[in-house]
Amino acid sequence: MRLLCVFLFVPLIYFAQPDNGQRAIGFTLENTKGQEISLSDYEGKLILLDFWASWCGPCRKENPNVVEAYNKYKDVDFVNGDGLVVLSVSLDKTAKDWKKAIKQDDLKWESHVWDRKKSVMKMYGIRSIPYSFLINEEGYIVAQGNELRGLDLHITIEKYLK
Repeated sequence: MRLLCVFLFVPLIYFAQPDNGQRAIGFTLENTKGQEISLSDYEGKLILLDFWASWCGPCRKENPNVVEAYNKYKDVDFVNGDGLVVLSVSLDKTAKDWKKAIKQDDLKWESHVWDRKKSVMKMYGIRSIPYSFLINEEGYIVAQGNELRGLDLHITIEKYLK
């Protein structure tokens, strides 16, 4: 009976989702070339931390909006930094599916990482995707969730323009 009780509670082990105003949780994952990428590599930039997967219909539907925002803001001066970085965190089961979706959706930015073990997903309390966090140049979360979907993504980013 003890084993059964432990088993039933294992799926509930997630960290609480960080709130706006909290420092973003650091992590390091591998990119499409097998190189390690850390969140801290992008300090000094406005970062859109975007959790998604190739099998997620709403994620794929949102990708053109993220591409548009990236193209529009990647070289723009913000209040405390230069340019927008999109750091895409894939929750795909295979690297093949992940890399194929990057090409199909024309996700041109270089900062794609694979959360193969779902450890970052758990650290950020992600329960559904797509889900994004906007992290300011100093490493603090300034917006998340529905504030960063569709037109609201652009409206929120523009609040931080110089």
